Amino acid sequence: MITEEIALLLVIGLVIVALAVLFTFVPVALWISAWAAGVKVGIFQLVGMRLRRVIPHRVVNPLIKAVKAGLDISTNKLEGHYLAGGNVDRVVNALIAAQRANIDLTFERCAAIDLAGRDVLEAVQMSVNPKVIETPFIAGVAMDGIEVKAKARITVRANIDRLVGGAGEETIIARVGEGIVSTIGSANDHKEVLENPDMISQTVLKKGLDAGTAFEILSIDIADIDIGKNIGAGLQTDQAEADKKIAQAKAEERRAMAVAQEQEMKARVEEMRAKVVEAEAEVPMAMSEALRSGNFGVMDYMNYNNIKADTDMRDSIGKATKGEEEDEDEMKY
Repeated sequence: MITEEIALLLVIGLVIVALAVLFTFVPVALWISAWAAGVKVGIFQLVGMRLRRVIPHRVVNPLIKAVKAGLDISTNKLEGHYLAGGNVDRVVNALIAAQRANIDLTFERCAAIDLAGRDVLEAVQMSVNPKVIETPFIAGVAMDGIEVKAKARITVRANIDRLVGGAGEETIIARVGEGIVSTIGSANDHKEVLENPDMISQTVLKKGLDAGTAFEILSIDIADIDIGKNIGAGLQTDQAEADKKIAQAKAEERRAMAVAQEQEMKARVEEMRAKVVEAEAEVPMAMSEALRSGNFGVMDYMNYNNIKADTDMRDSIGKATKGEEEDEDEMKY
């Protein structure tokens, strides 16, 4: 009796373990949900997904959603997109939104857009409801040198055909900024831009800035415009300051050359004085030779000394008079 009870408990335990393994490995609840929704997914298909390391509910739930929306998508396509690293749920939502908006979008293109890293659902929604991109303040300088700052709002719609390989929002903002700078720079006066800011949007819109991008520009509107610095006056001031520094450098160069020339002249004066002193040193020798040879007498020598003494006296008087005049000038100032 006891042996039969033990055997019954073992059988019940094995059944519980088998059911636990079955419900863990085989998503029976998911199969029941799919069967109730009218989606043909077999138990062995779900087991195969487990073996291929595919999370079944990541494929089956979007498949149920697609079937209920009237889309014809096979399980293999959804499973292949999942294995490729795509977001199956987002792709199915995008296909449903495109069908409701009457947009021609195939599963293959939608999957390619998703694998390219773009939000395909957001792209479909943007095709129906355009998006507004606001640029920062972009500064341009008119021909009169006045800086003008403008902020623009760009209304864009997603171009699904160019989502793969097309440029993004940053390119749109950069191109519009370039167009604003070019338009402001071509204006003769900044007042023209202030009086008619619509000229910026019209000029920029004609340039076809959405070429090669994932968007289609619908409109460009100037949201705000402001006056900046007087760039022209600043450049002229900087140029004048640079010219002044150049002139000062040249004047300093001329002054240095003049000082050098003055020092050179002083050196030459000292050189000439040395030659004079050298020549004066030869005078007594010449006089001695003249006295010995009889060409120069004693009276001549005395007259020479008188003339020399008279010259020294005159030089002393001249120096004294010059010093008094300089003192008088200093007292006047």
